[in-house]
Amino acid sequence: MSRKALDGRAIALMFILCALWGMQQVAVKVAAPAMNPVMQMGLRCLVAAALLIMLMWFRRESFSFRDGRLGAGISVGLLFALEFLLIALGLLYTTASHMVVFLYTAPVYVALGVHMLVPGEKLSRTQWLGVGLAFSGIVCAFAGGLFSASGKDFNDMLLGDSLAVLAAIAWAATTVTIRASSMSEAPASQTLLYQLAMAAILLTVGGAFAGLWQDIQMTPIAWASMAYQSLIIAFGTFLVWFWLLRHYLASPLSTFSFLTPLFGVAFGVLLLDDPVDMWFGLGAVLVVAGIVLVNRRHT
Repeated sequence: MSRKALDGRAIALMFILCALWGMQQVAVKVAAPAMNPVMQMGLRCLVAAALLIMLMWFRRESFSFRDGRLGAGISVGLLFALEFLLIALGLLYTTASHMVVFLYTAPVYVALGVHMLVPGEKLSRTQWLGVGLAFSGIVCAFAGGLFSASGKDFNDMLLGDSLAVLAAIAWAATTVTIRASSMSEAPASQTLLYQLAMAAILLTVGGAFAGLWQDIQMTPIAWASMAYQSLIIAFGTFLVWFWLLRHYLASPLSTFSFLTPLFGVAFGVLLLDDPVDMWFGLGAVLVVAGIVLVNRRHT
């Protein structure tokens, strides 16, 4: 099936998706007093996995543990769970704005990973420039948070921002593992099911052992956040994204990813009063510029 260039509908849908994705970290942060972010991530994946299984059953999509992809699927699921664990822990210490900017540096690490591991996927000069800009942005964004904090706030911001960067690396490692393994030929629903199921099991069971279940208070904000994260983000946007990939060219779609951190910062400032100083603002701009260049495929 041939893919077509982006039209008005595709552009509008990508703006909506990026806005929804940018809002994720804010939703987790807002509901954190009522439900630990680790439990939010685990329950979100559990609900989304159940919905995905029902959708696959409705579509009569097959799933087998004997198709030769079990090992790769488990690896992808473990990395996905690690990413969400790092995000959850990081949001306990840093702001939603910082989290979304650092997290969406993942395309840079993906580009470096496929450059080293996937034959024929070498970085062009333009993409190397994007990598350099993105890493410069990370340094500036770190500086912005650290210069504006002191004492315990300094230590918390440093820890939270570091966990955000590690989460981005885990996200990138998930993508590279998919590209370089038998999962590259698997249906999108099968890949996502491995990710959601592993994250749901590990995070909810781990949270139970850590006693996090006892601290859950299902306030209206907690219910709204969980509905948003599981129904809209983890399930709904997945369906729209893969529908777009089936009908439109992938490269122009992926370029829109630069909007997500911008939406994330805007929502963090508007809804949570996240501080944004000159250094962090400059860092965010450099990161976005780097992501745009990394997503370009020509020299």
